Amino acid sequence: MKPQSNMATGKRGTRFGSLLVLAILAPVAGAAAGLVGAIFRLTLAEADRFRTSVIAANHEHGLIGLVVVIGGCAAAVAFAAWLVRRFSPYASGSGIPHVEAALSEEVPPAPPGLVPVKFVGGVLAIGSGLALGREGPSVQMGAAIAHVVGAVFRRGWADRRVLLAAGAGAGLATAFNAPIAGAVFVLEEHIAIAALGASAAAIAVARALLGAAPDFSVEPLAYMGVRTWPLFVALGAAAGLVATFYNAALLGILAAMDRLDHWPVELRGAVIGATVGALGWLAPGLVGGGDDITQHALAGGAMIVPLMLAFVLRFALGAVSYAAATPGGLFAPLLVLGAQLGLLFAVLCRLAFPELGLDPPAFAVVGMAAFFTGLVQAPVTGIVLVIEMTASFTMLLPMIAACFAAMLVPNLLNSAPIYDALRERSRRGQ
Repeated sequence: MKPQSNMATGKRGTRFGSLLVLAILAPVAGAAAGLVGAIFRLTLAEADRFRTSVIAANHEHGLIGLVVVIGGCAAAVAFAAWLVRRFSPYASGSGIPHVEAALSEEVPPAPPGLVPVKFVGGVLAIGSGLALGREGPSVQMGAAIAHVVGAVFRRGWADRRVLLAAGAGAGLATAFNAPIAGAVFVLEEHIAIAALGASAAAIAVARALLGAAPDFSVEPLAYMGVRTWPLFVALGAAAGLVATFYNAALLGILAAMDRLDHWPVELRGAVIGATVGALGWLAPGLVGGGDDITQHALAGGAMIVPLMLAFVLRFALGAVSYAAATPGGLFAPLLVLGAQLGLLFAVLCRLAFPELGLDPPAFAVVGMAAFFTGLVQAPVTGIVLVIEMTASFTMLLPMIAACFAAMLVPNLLNSAPIYDALRERSRRGQ
């Protein structure tokens, strides 16, 4: 019995030592991921301002100015695609499916060289106006940085896997100033300590550079009466249905681009960049990651026809942008669509039920969580993320009701979570 007791004690000691090391290294990795993610956000903001000023300045030059804008966007996207193809193929797209595949040991973790490619390529692609999110690059860069920290301190794969997941959560926390959502995104029992430590450190560093305010400013929302809950369930069902269509559209466009594999990836990127440049020339407010569009939707008060047109354009732009094979995520663009869908739903409901006195921004907030849930099928992450981004804690119960329906509809239609579908597509070698 004594040897068994010593063995058990030894195992407990080993586990204690590993846990203590992870508790120390996770905040280090999170702080590094937070610093890179915060600088990435600040650089993207400057790129957006630069794009807007260039478009405005070139409007004075008529057709020549249009050619300059289209050519500049095409060149930026083509260069981003070239960077990915030449130096780090894993940097293509969101990066979240690759992180999930690495955690499942289906592919090797990304090498350190991914970080500069993801950073520069993401700035070029999103800065040129592609409807891509900052969270995908932030998550993948955070995971890569955390894995490097584990390798530097000579940790085994079990510890490095935990750090990789925690770094991914830290990246998401930084991307949306949402530490709890970052931890929830990767939370499992055996990585809870690392995930929480990394997200907390990441947000502490990021807020020193970005500020502590939520990403979106929303007027305080009143608690919704029980009479309105059926409408939120209906909104969730609509969001789940539209998310199913978006999933199919995104995968369909990627499949269509595969049929153009005789074109160099840089040429395909240039064509998409030129198209986005032309749209940016005509409607500069509709291109890019979309935070300003989301903020506008959260303010409420939109007209039905312009809102519908903007929704359709962003729906198409998001799917097409992802097909450019440049760094960029899905979260931010789908939050745009969710806010627009919720606002449109509220405007229609106010016409149908004027006696209810509905508050359109409340539906825009809930629509963000519902559409996220319909596409990603991660309702807890979606709810926590949107609450942290908008500080709309009073919308928790309507979000739960809407996300229930938003989760149900895609499952009834056999629509896989988008990241699972992208991983399966990558596994097939597409």
